[in-house]
Amino acid sequence: MASAVEAAPAKPAMGLFERWLTLWVALCIVAGIALGHVVPAAFAAIASAEVARVNLVVAVLIWLMIVPMLLKIDFGALGSVRQHWRGVGVTLFVNWAVKPFSMALLGTLFLGWLFVPLLPAGQSSSYIAGLILLAAAPCTAMVFVWSNLCDGDPTYTLSQVTLNDLLMVILFAPIVALLLGVASVTVPWATLLISVGLYIVVPVIVAQLLRRSVLASGGQPALDRLLAKFGPLSLIALLTTLVLLFGFQGEQIVTQPIVIALIAVPILIQVYLNAGIAYLLSRQLGVAWCVAAPAALIGASNFFELAVAAAISLFGLNSGAALATVVGVLVEVPVMLSVVSIVKRTRRWYERAAPARR
Repeated sequence: MASAVEAAPAKPAMGLFERWLTLWVALCIVAGIALGHVVPAAFAAIASAEVARVNLVVAVLIWLMIVPMLLKIDFGALGSVRQHWRGVGVTLFVNWAVKPFSMALLGTLFLGWLFVPLLPAGQSSSYIAGLILLAAAPCTAMVFVWSNLCDGDPTYTLSQVTLNDLLMVILFAPIVALLLGVASVTVPWATLLISVGLYIVVPVIVAQLLRRSVLASGGQPALDRLLAKFGPLSLIALLTTLVLLFGFQGEQIVTQPIVIALIAVPILIQVYLNAGIAYLLSRQLGVAWCVAAPAALIGASNFFELAVAAAISLFGLNSGAALATVVGVLVEVPVMLSVVSIVKRTRRWYERAAPARR
């Protein structure tokens, strides 16, 4: 097994697509709405290409999004978890015991009560379901970028993300089912289990087999080259999926554009709430700042690619749940960059606490 230091990924820079992701999503909104009006037959044909409620076109696009991200994960890094056990414990607590439940609460408060008069009739529960799917999956690939931007410990980041990916296989379905039931949404168990298998279990296995094969034949340089090729493809697949989603959602968005802003409110509150909990709890426990900073970011961000895939499978391309997960994509980059700025600006305050342990 490679050592934790060897397993840590090279520090990633924020590329053109990542830096301007919010702009690309906004352009996808415009393109999707326009194309939905110009070529509705094409969108209808795509929507009809389903097997067991899984849209085949979207399934291919989702795989192109997810597999390249999972290639970055080295399950051998789990051995280094004990080096930063306090930081790992904080993030696990926030990711699995706080974030999904706080999102369900905030979604119900805002979209199920305060904003109901401003939302399309009968759509509140669907939007809340999308928010639950968004919060139930901790972020994977983009966390490496956020951690790099705040000079986080790369070994901790890799081991925490790896552990979260492993737990996602086990916990995603039961947490989603529990919270959808609380939100009074009928849980399509068969479709949920298919989604977990199709978009979590199988991609993890495929990515790990491919990763091992590439490392065995060409080492880390070969894997880096493969990731460099897959990176743009993954983002193009994401943007193409968004065009399809907004093609189906176009009429609703044109008639009620305020819906996107209203859905964004609980997402924004939830991000800052969970980042704050992780950051303050880390300080209270004496976690080193280089671990606490990425802990806050991992605790706040979401695996929105998986959320989009699950929402489409469970509720359909033109559902409110799918739209809610897309709003998460829309706000991801600017809000996470703001969290990076906050933890960097408060470093001196953080380190005035008791001497750091780990």
